[in-house]
Amino acid sequence: MSRIFLSFFLSLVFSAHIATAQQQPDTGQTWIQLESHPSLAVTQQAIRAYGAQIEDVNGFSLGAGWYAVALGPYGPEEAEEVLARLRNDGLIPRDSYVAISDNYLQQFWPVGANYLSQPAIETQTAEGDAEPNVQVAQAQTGTQSDAGPQVVEEESLPLVDEGPAEARQNEALLSTEERAELQRLLEWAGYYRGAIDAAFGPGTRAAMRGWQQDNGYDPTGIMTTRQRAELFRQFNAVLEGLDIRLVRDDESGIQMNLPMGAVTFEKYEPPFAHFRSTGFVEEARVLFISQPGDRNTLLGLYDIMQTLEIVPEEGERGIEGDSFRLEGRNSRFVSYTQASLENGQVKGFTLIWPAGDEERRARLLSAMRGSFQRLPGVLSPSAGGEAEQRVDLVSGLEIRRPKLSRSGFYVDAAGTVVTTTEAVTGCGRVTIDEDYDARVVTSDAALGVAVLKPVDPLAPLAVAAFQAVPPRLQSDVAVAGYSYGGILGAPTLTFGQLADVRGLNGEEELKRLALNALEGDAGGPVVDGYGAVVGMLLPHTQGGRQLPEGVSFAVDAEALTGILSGAGVLPQAATYAQPLPPETLAKTASGMTVLVSCWE
Repeated sequence: MSRIFLSFFLSLVFSAHIATAQQQPDTGQTWIQLESHPSLAVTQQAIRAYGAQIEDVNGFSLGAGWYAVALGPYGPEEAEEVLARLRNDGLIPRDSYVAISDNYLQQFWPVGANYLSQPAIETQTAEGDAEPNVQVAQAQTGTQSDAGPQVVEEESLPLVDEGPAEARQNEALLSTEERAELQRLLEWAGYYRGAIDAAFGPGTRAAMRGWQQDNGYDPTGIMTTRQRAELFRQFNAVLEGLDIRLVRDDESGIQMNLPMGAVTFEKYEPPFAHFRSTGFVEEARVLFISQPGDRNTLLGLYDIMQTLEIVPEEGERGIEGDSFRLEGRNSRFVSYTQASLENGQVKGFTLIWPAGDEERRARLLSAMRGSFQRLPGVLSPSAGGEAEQRVDLVSGLEIRRPKLSRSGFYVDAAGTVVTTTEAVTGCGRVTIDEDYDARVVTSDAALGVAVLKPVDPLAPLAVAAFQAVPPRLQSDVAVAGYSYGGILGAPTLTFGQLADVRGLNGEEELKRLALNALEGDAGGPVVDGYGAVVGMLLPHTQGGRQLPEGVSFAVDAEALTGILSGAGVLPQAATYAQPLPPETLAKTASGMTVLVSCWE
């Protein structure tokens, strides 16, 4: 359905391919007209294709929403010679013909040119220039605008109805794709059940008559311009209020249809131009993607996008050649991203839309994809220099974060991890160090201990060795943990003392510590001066009560080894004979400690 919003709609308002010519000076110029289309986007594509093989390619408005591709200008004799040569070489259609300037209205390509009133022109861009920057509303100078993205006002004409004979003539001007599109619309409306073959046979005519009769029109079986427009309006009623408009942004070098009733431009933060929600559609957002680079830049963007909150992990994604697509879904929203590399520039867009509104999202996405155009220029790295800076932001976008992060530690060479049950409760997904998926193999709710197995075996830097001899009161201990939920990228070591070998109610399996731990440390290993594990730190809140400052509890080594043995894991016993220097102790404890994350 990608052309509905340009090609098909423009053809609906077409009543006759006759334009009222502007008064042009008589310069004796002639042109070779190659193609004409009721769609600016299709005409632009044709211009690019011809321009790759032929010189002197121009684009003109014909009026009534039609656009032409023409070569020139030439003198009359030269035009005939060029026409014959290019036809013979197979570079232009056989039905191309010589035209005069009076046939054309405004010129839109080359950018800023007006060759209709000039006897001689230079039509080629400089070597290495980007593809043409086409503006419907007015000619552009090619310089970047400080006003941000601009809505392009497109020409429209009032719809008029025709008689059957004129309607049939206008119907004959529809392209094959537009005829097939009309069949699809009649199929959507419930009137057509045949093949989508662009052939208006008895089945299609019957469908037209059925729709006409049910909508108060004379059932002729030949739909007029107004009737086709009405059917199109019915089809797109779901999009009412979105105010889909063609938007041009010279800063990022992108032009495409956007739902301006749902989003509005907010800011530039390279490589993105941000469009935030207006509030009309909750969660609606759009990004323009624009940056210079090569294939490595494209691949880097593909990886980075998948770390962002706006791209949930569930959804199809992949790279094909020099382009990629990403889809992400969760209970709140669906996001779609496409980007590609051309001529040293990576460009694309992202649409974020609320979940559960799939029909409207699919229609809108089709309109956006079908209208996407690359214009000259790329977003300057200096754009948006006053933007907020935070470690959890990438170009103004939140990095996807887990709902909870705690600590844990390796207990065997296969990467089995012990952690607190708080870290794995109510999770859709559990990860080790945010990169490795894990599953819970056993847990002890009473003690608050969970045992995780990585989905794929890991090779830990260090494995816990459990102290078999009970530690002495007031002996020094330390806990290794991700105190700040992984922000620092490595565990920290917090020192304290063993305050009691039992819990407050005499629990033999608990140890009370005089130690200022943070929430993120919970699940981390508590080690003695020899580097042996004497317990696992528990959360600071116990039984619904917040512990006083400087008081923590740990499940002792004996209870942990019992849980591990029950899960089929053979714990390693400590064999250290001498106390470790502080730097060695820190290295040993940090090597076994991991970040355990709970994701929605």
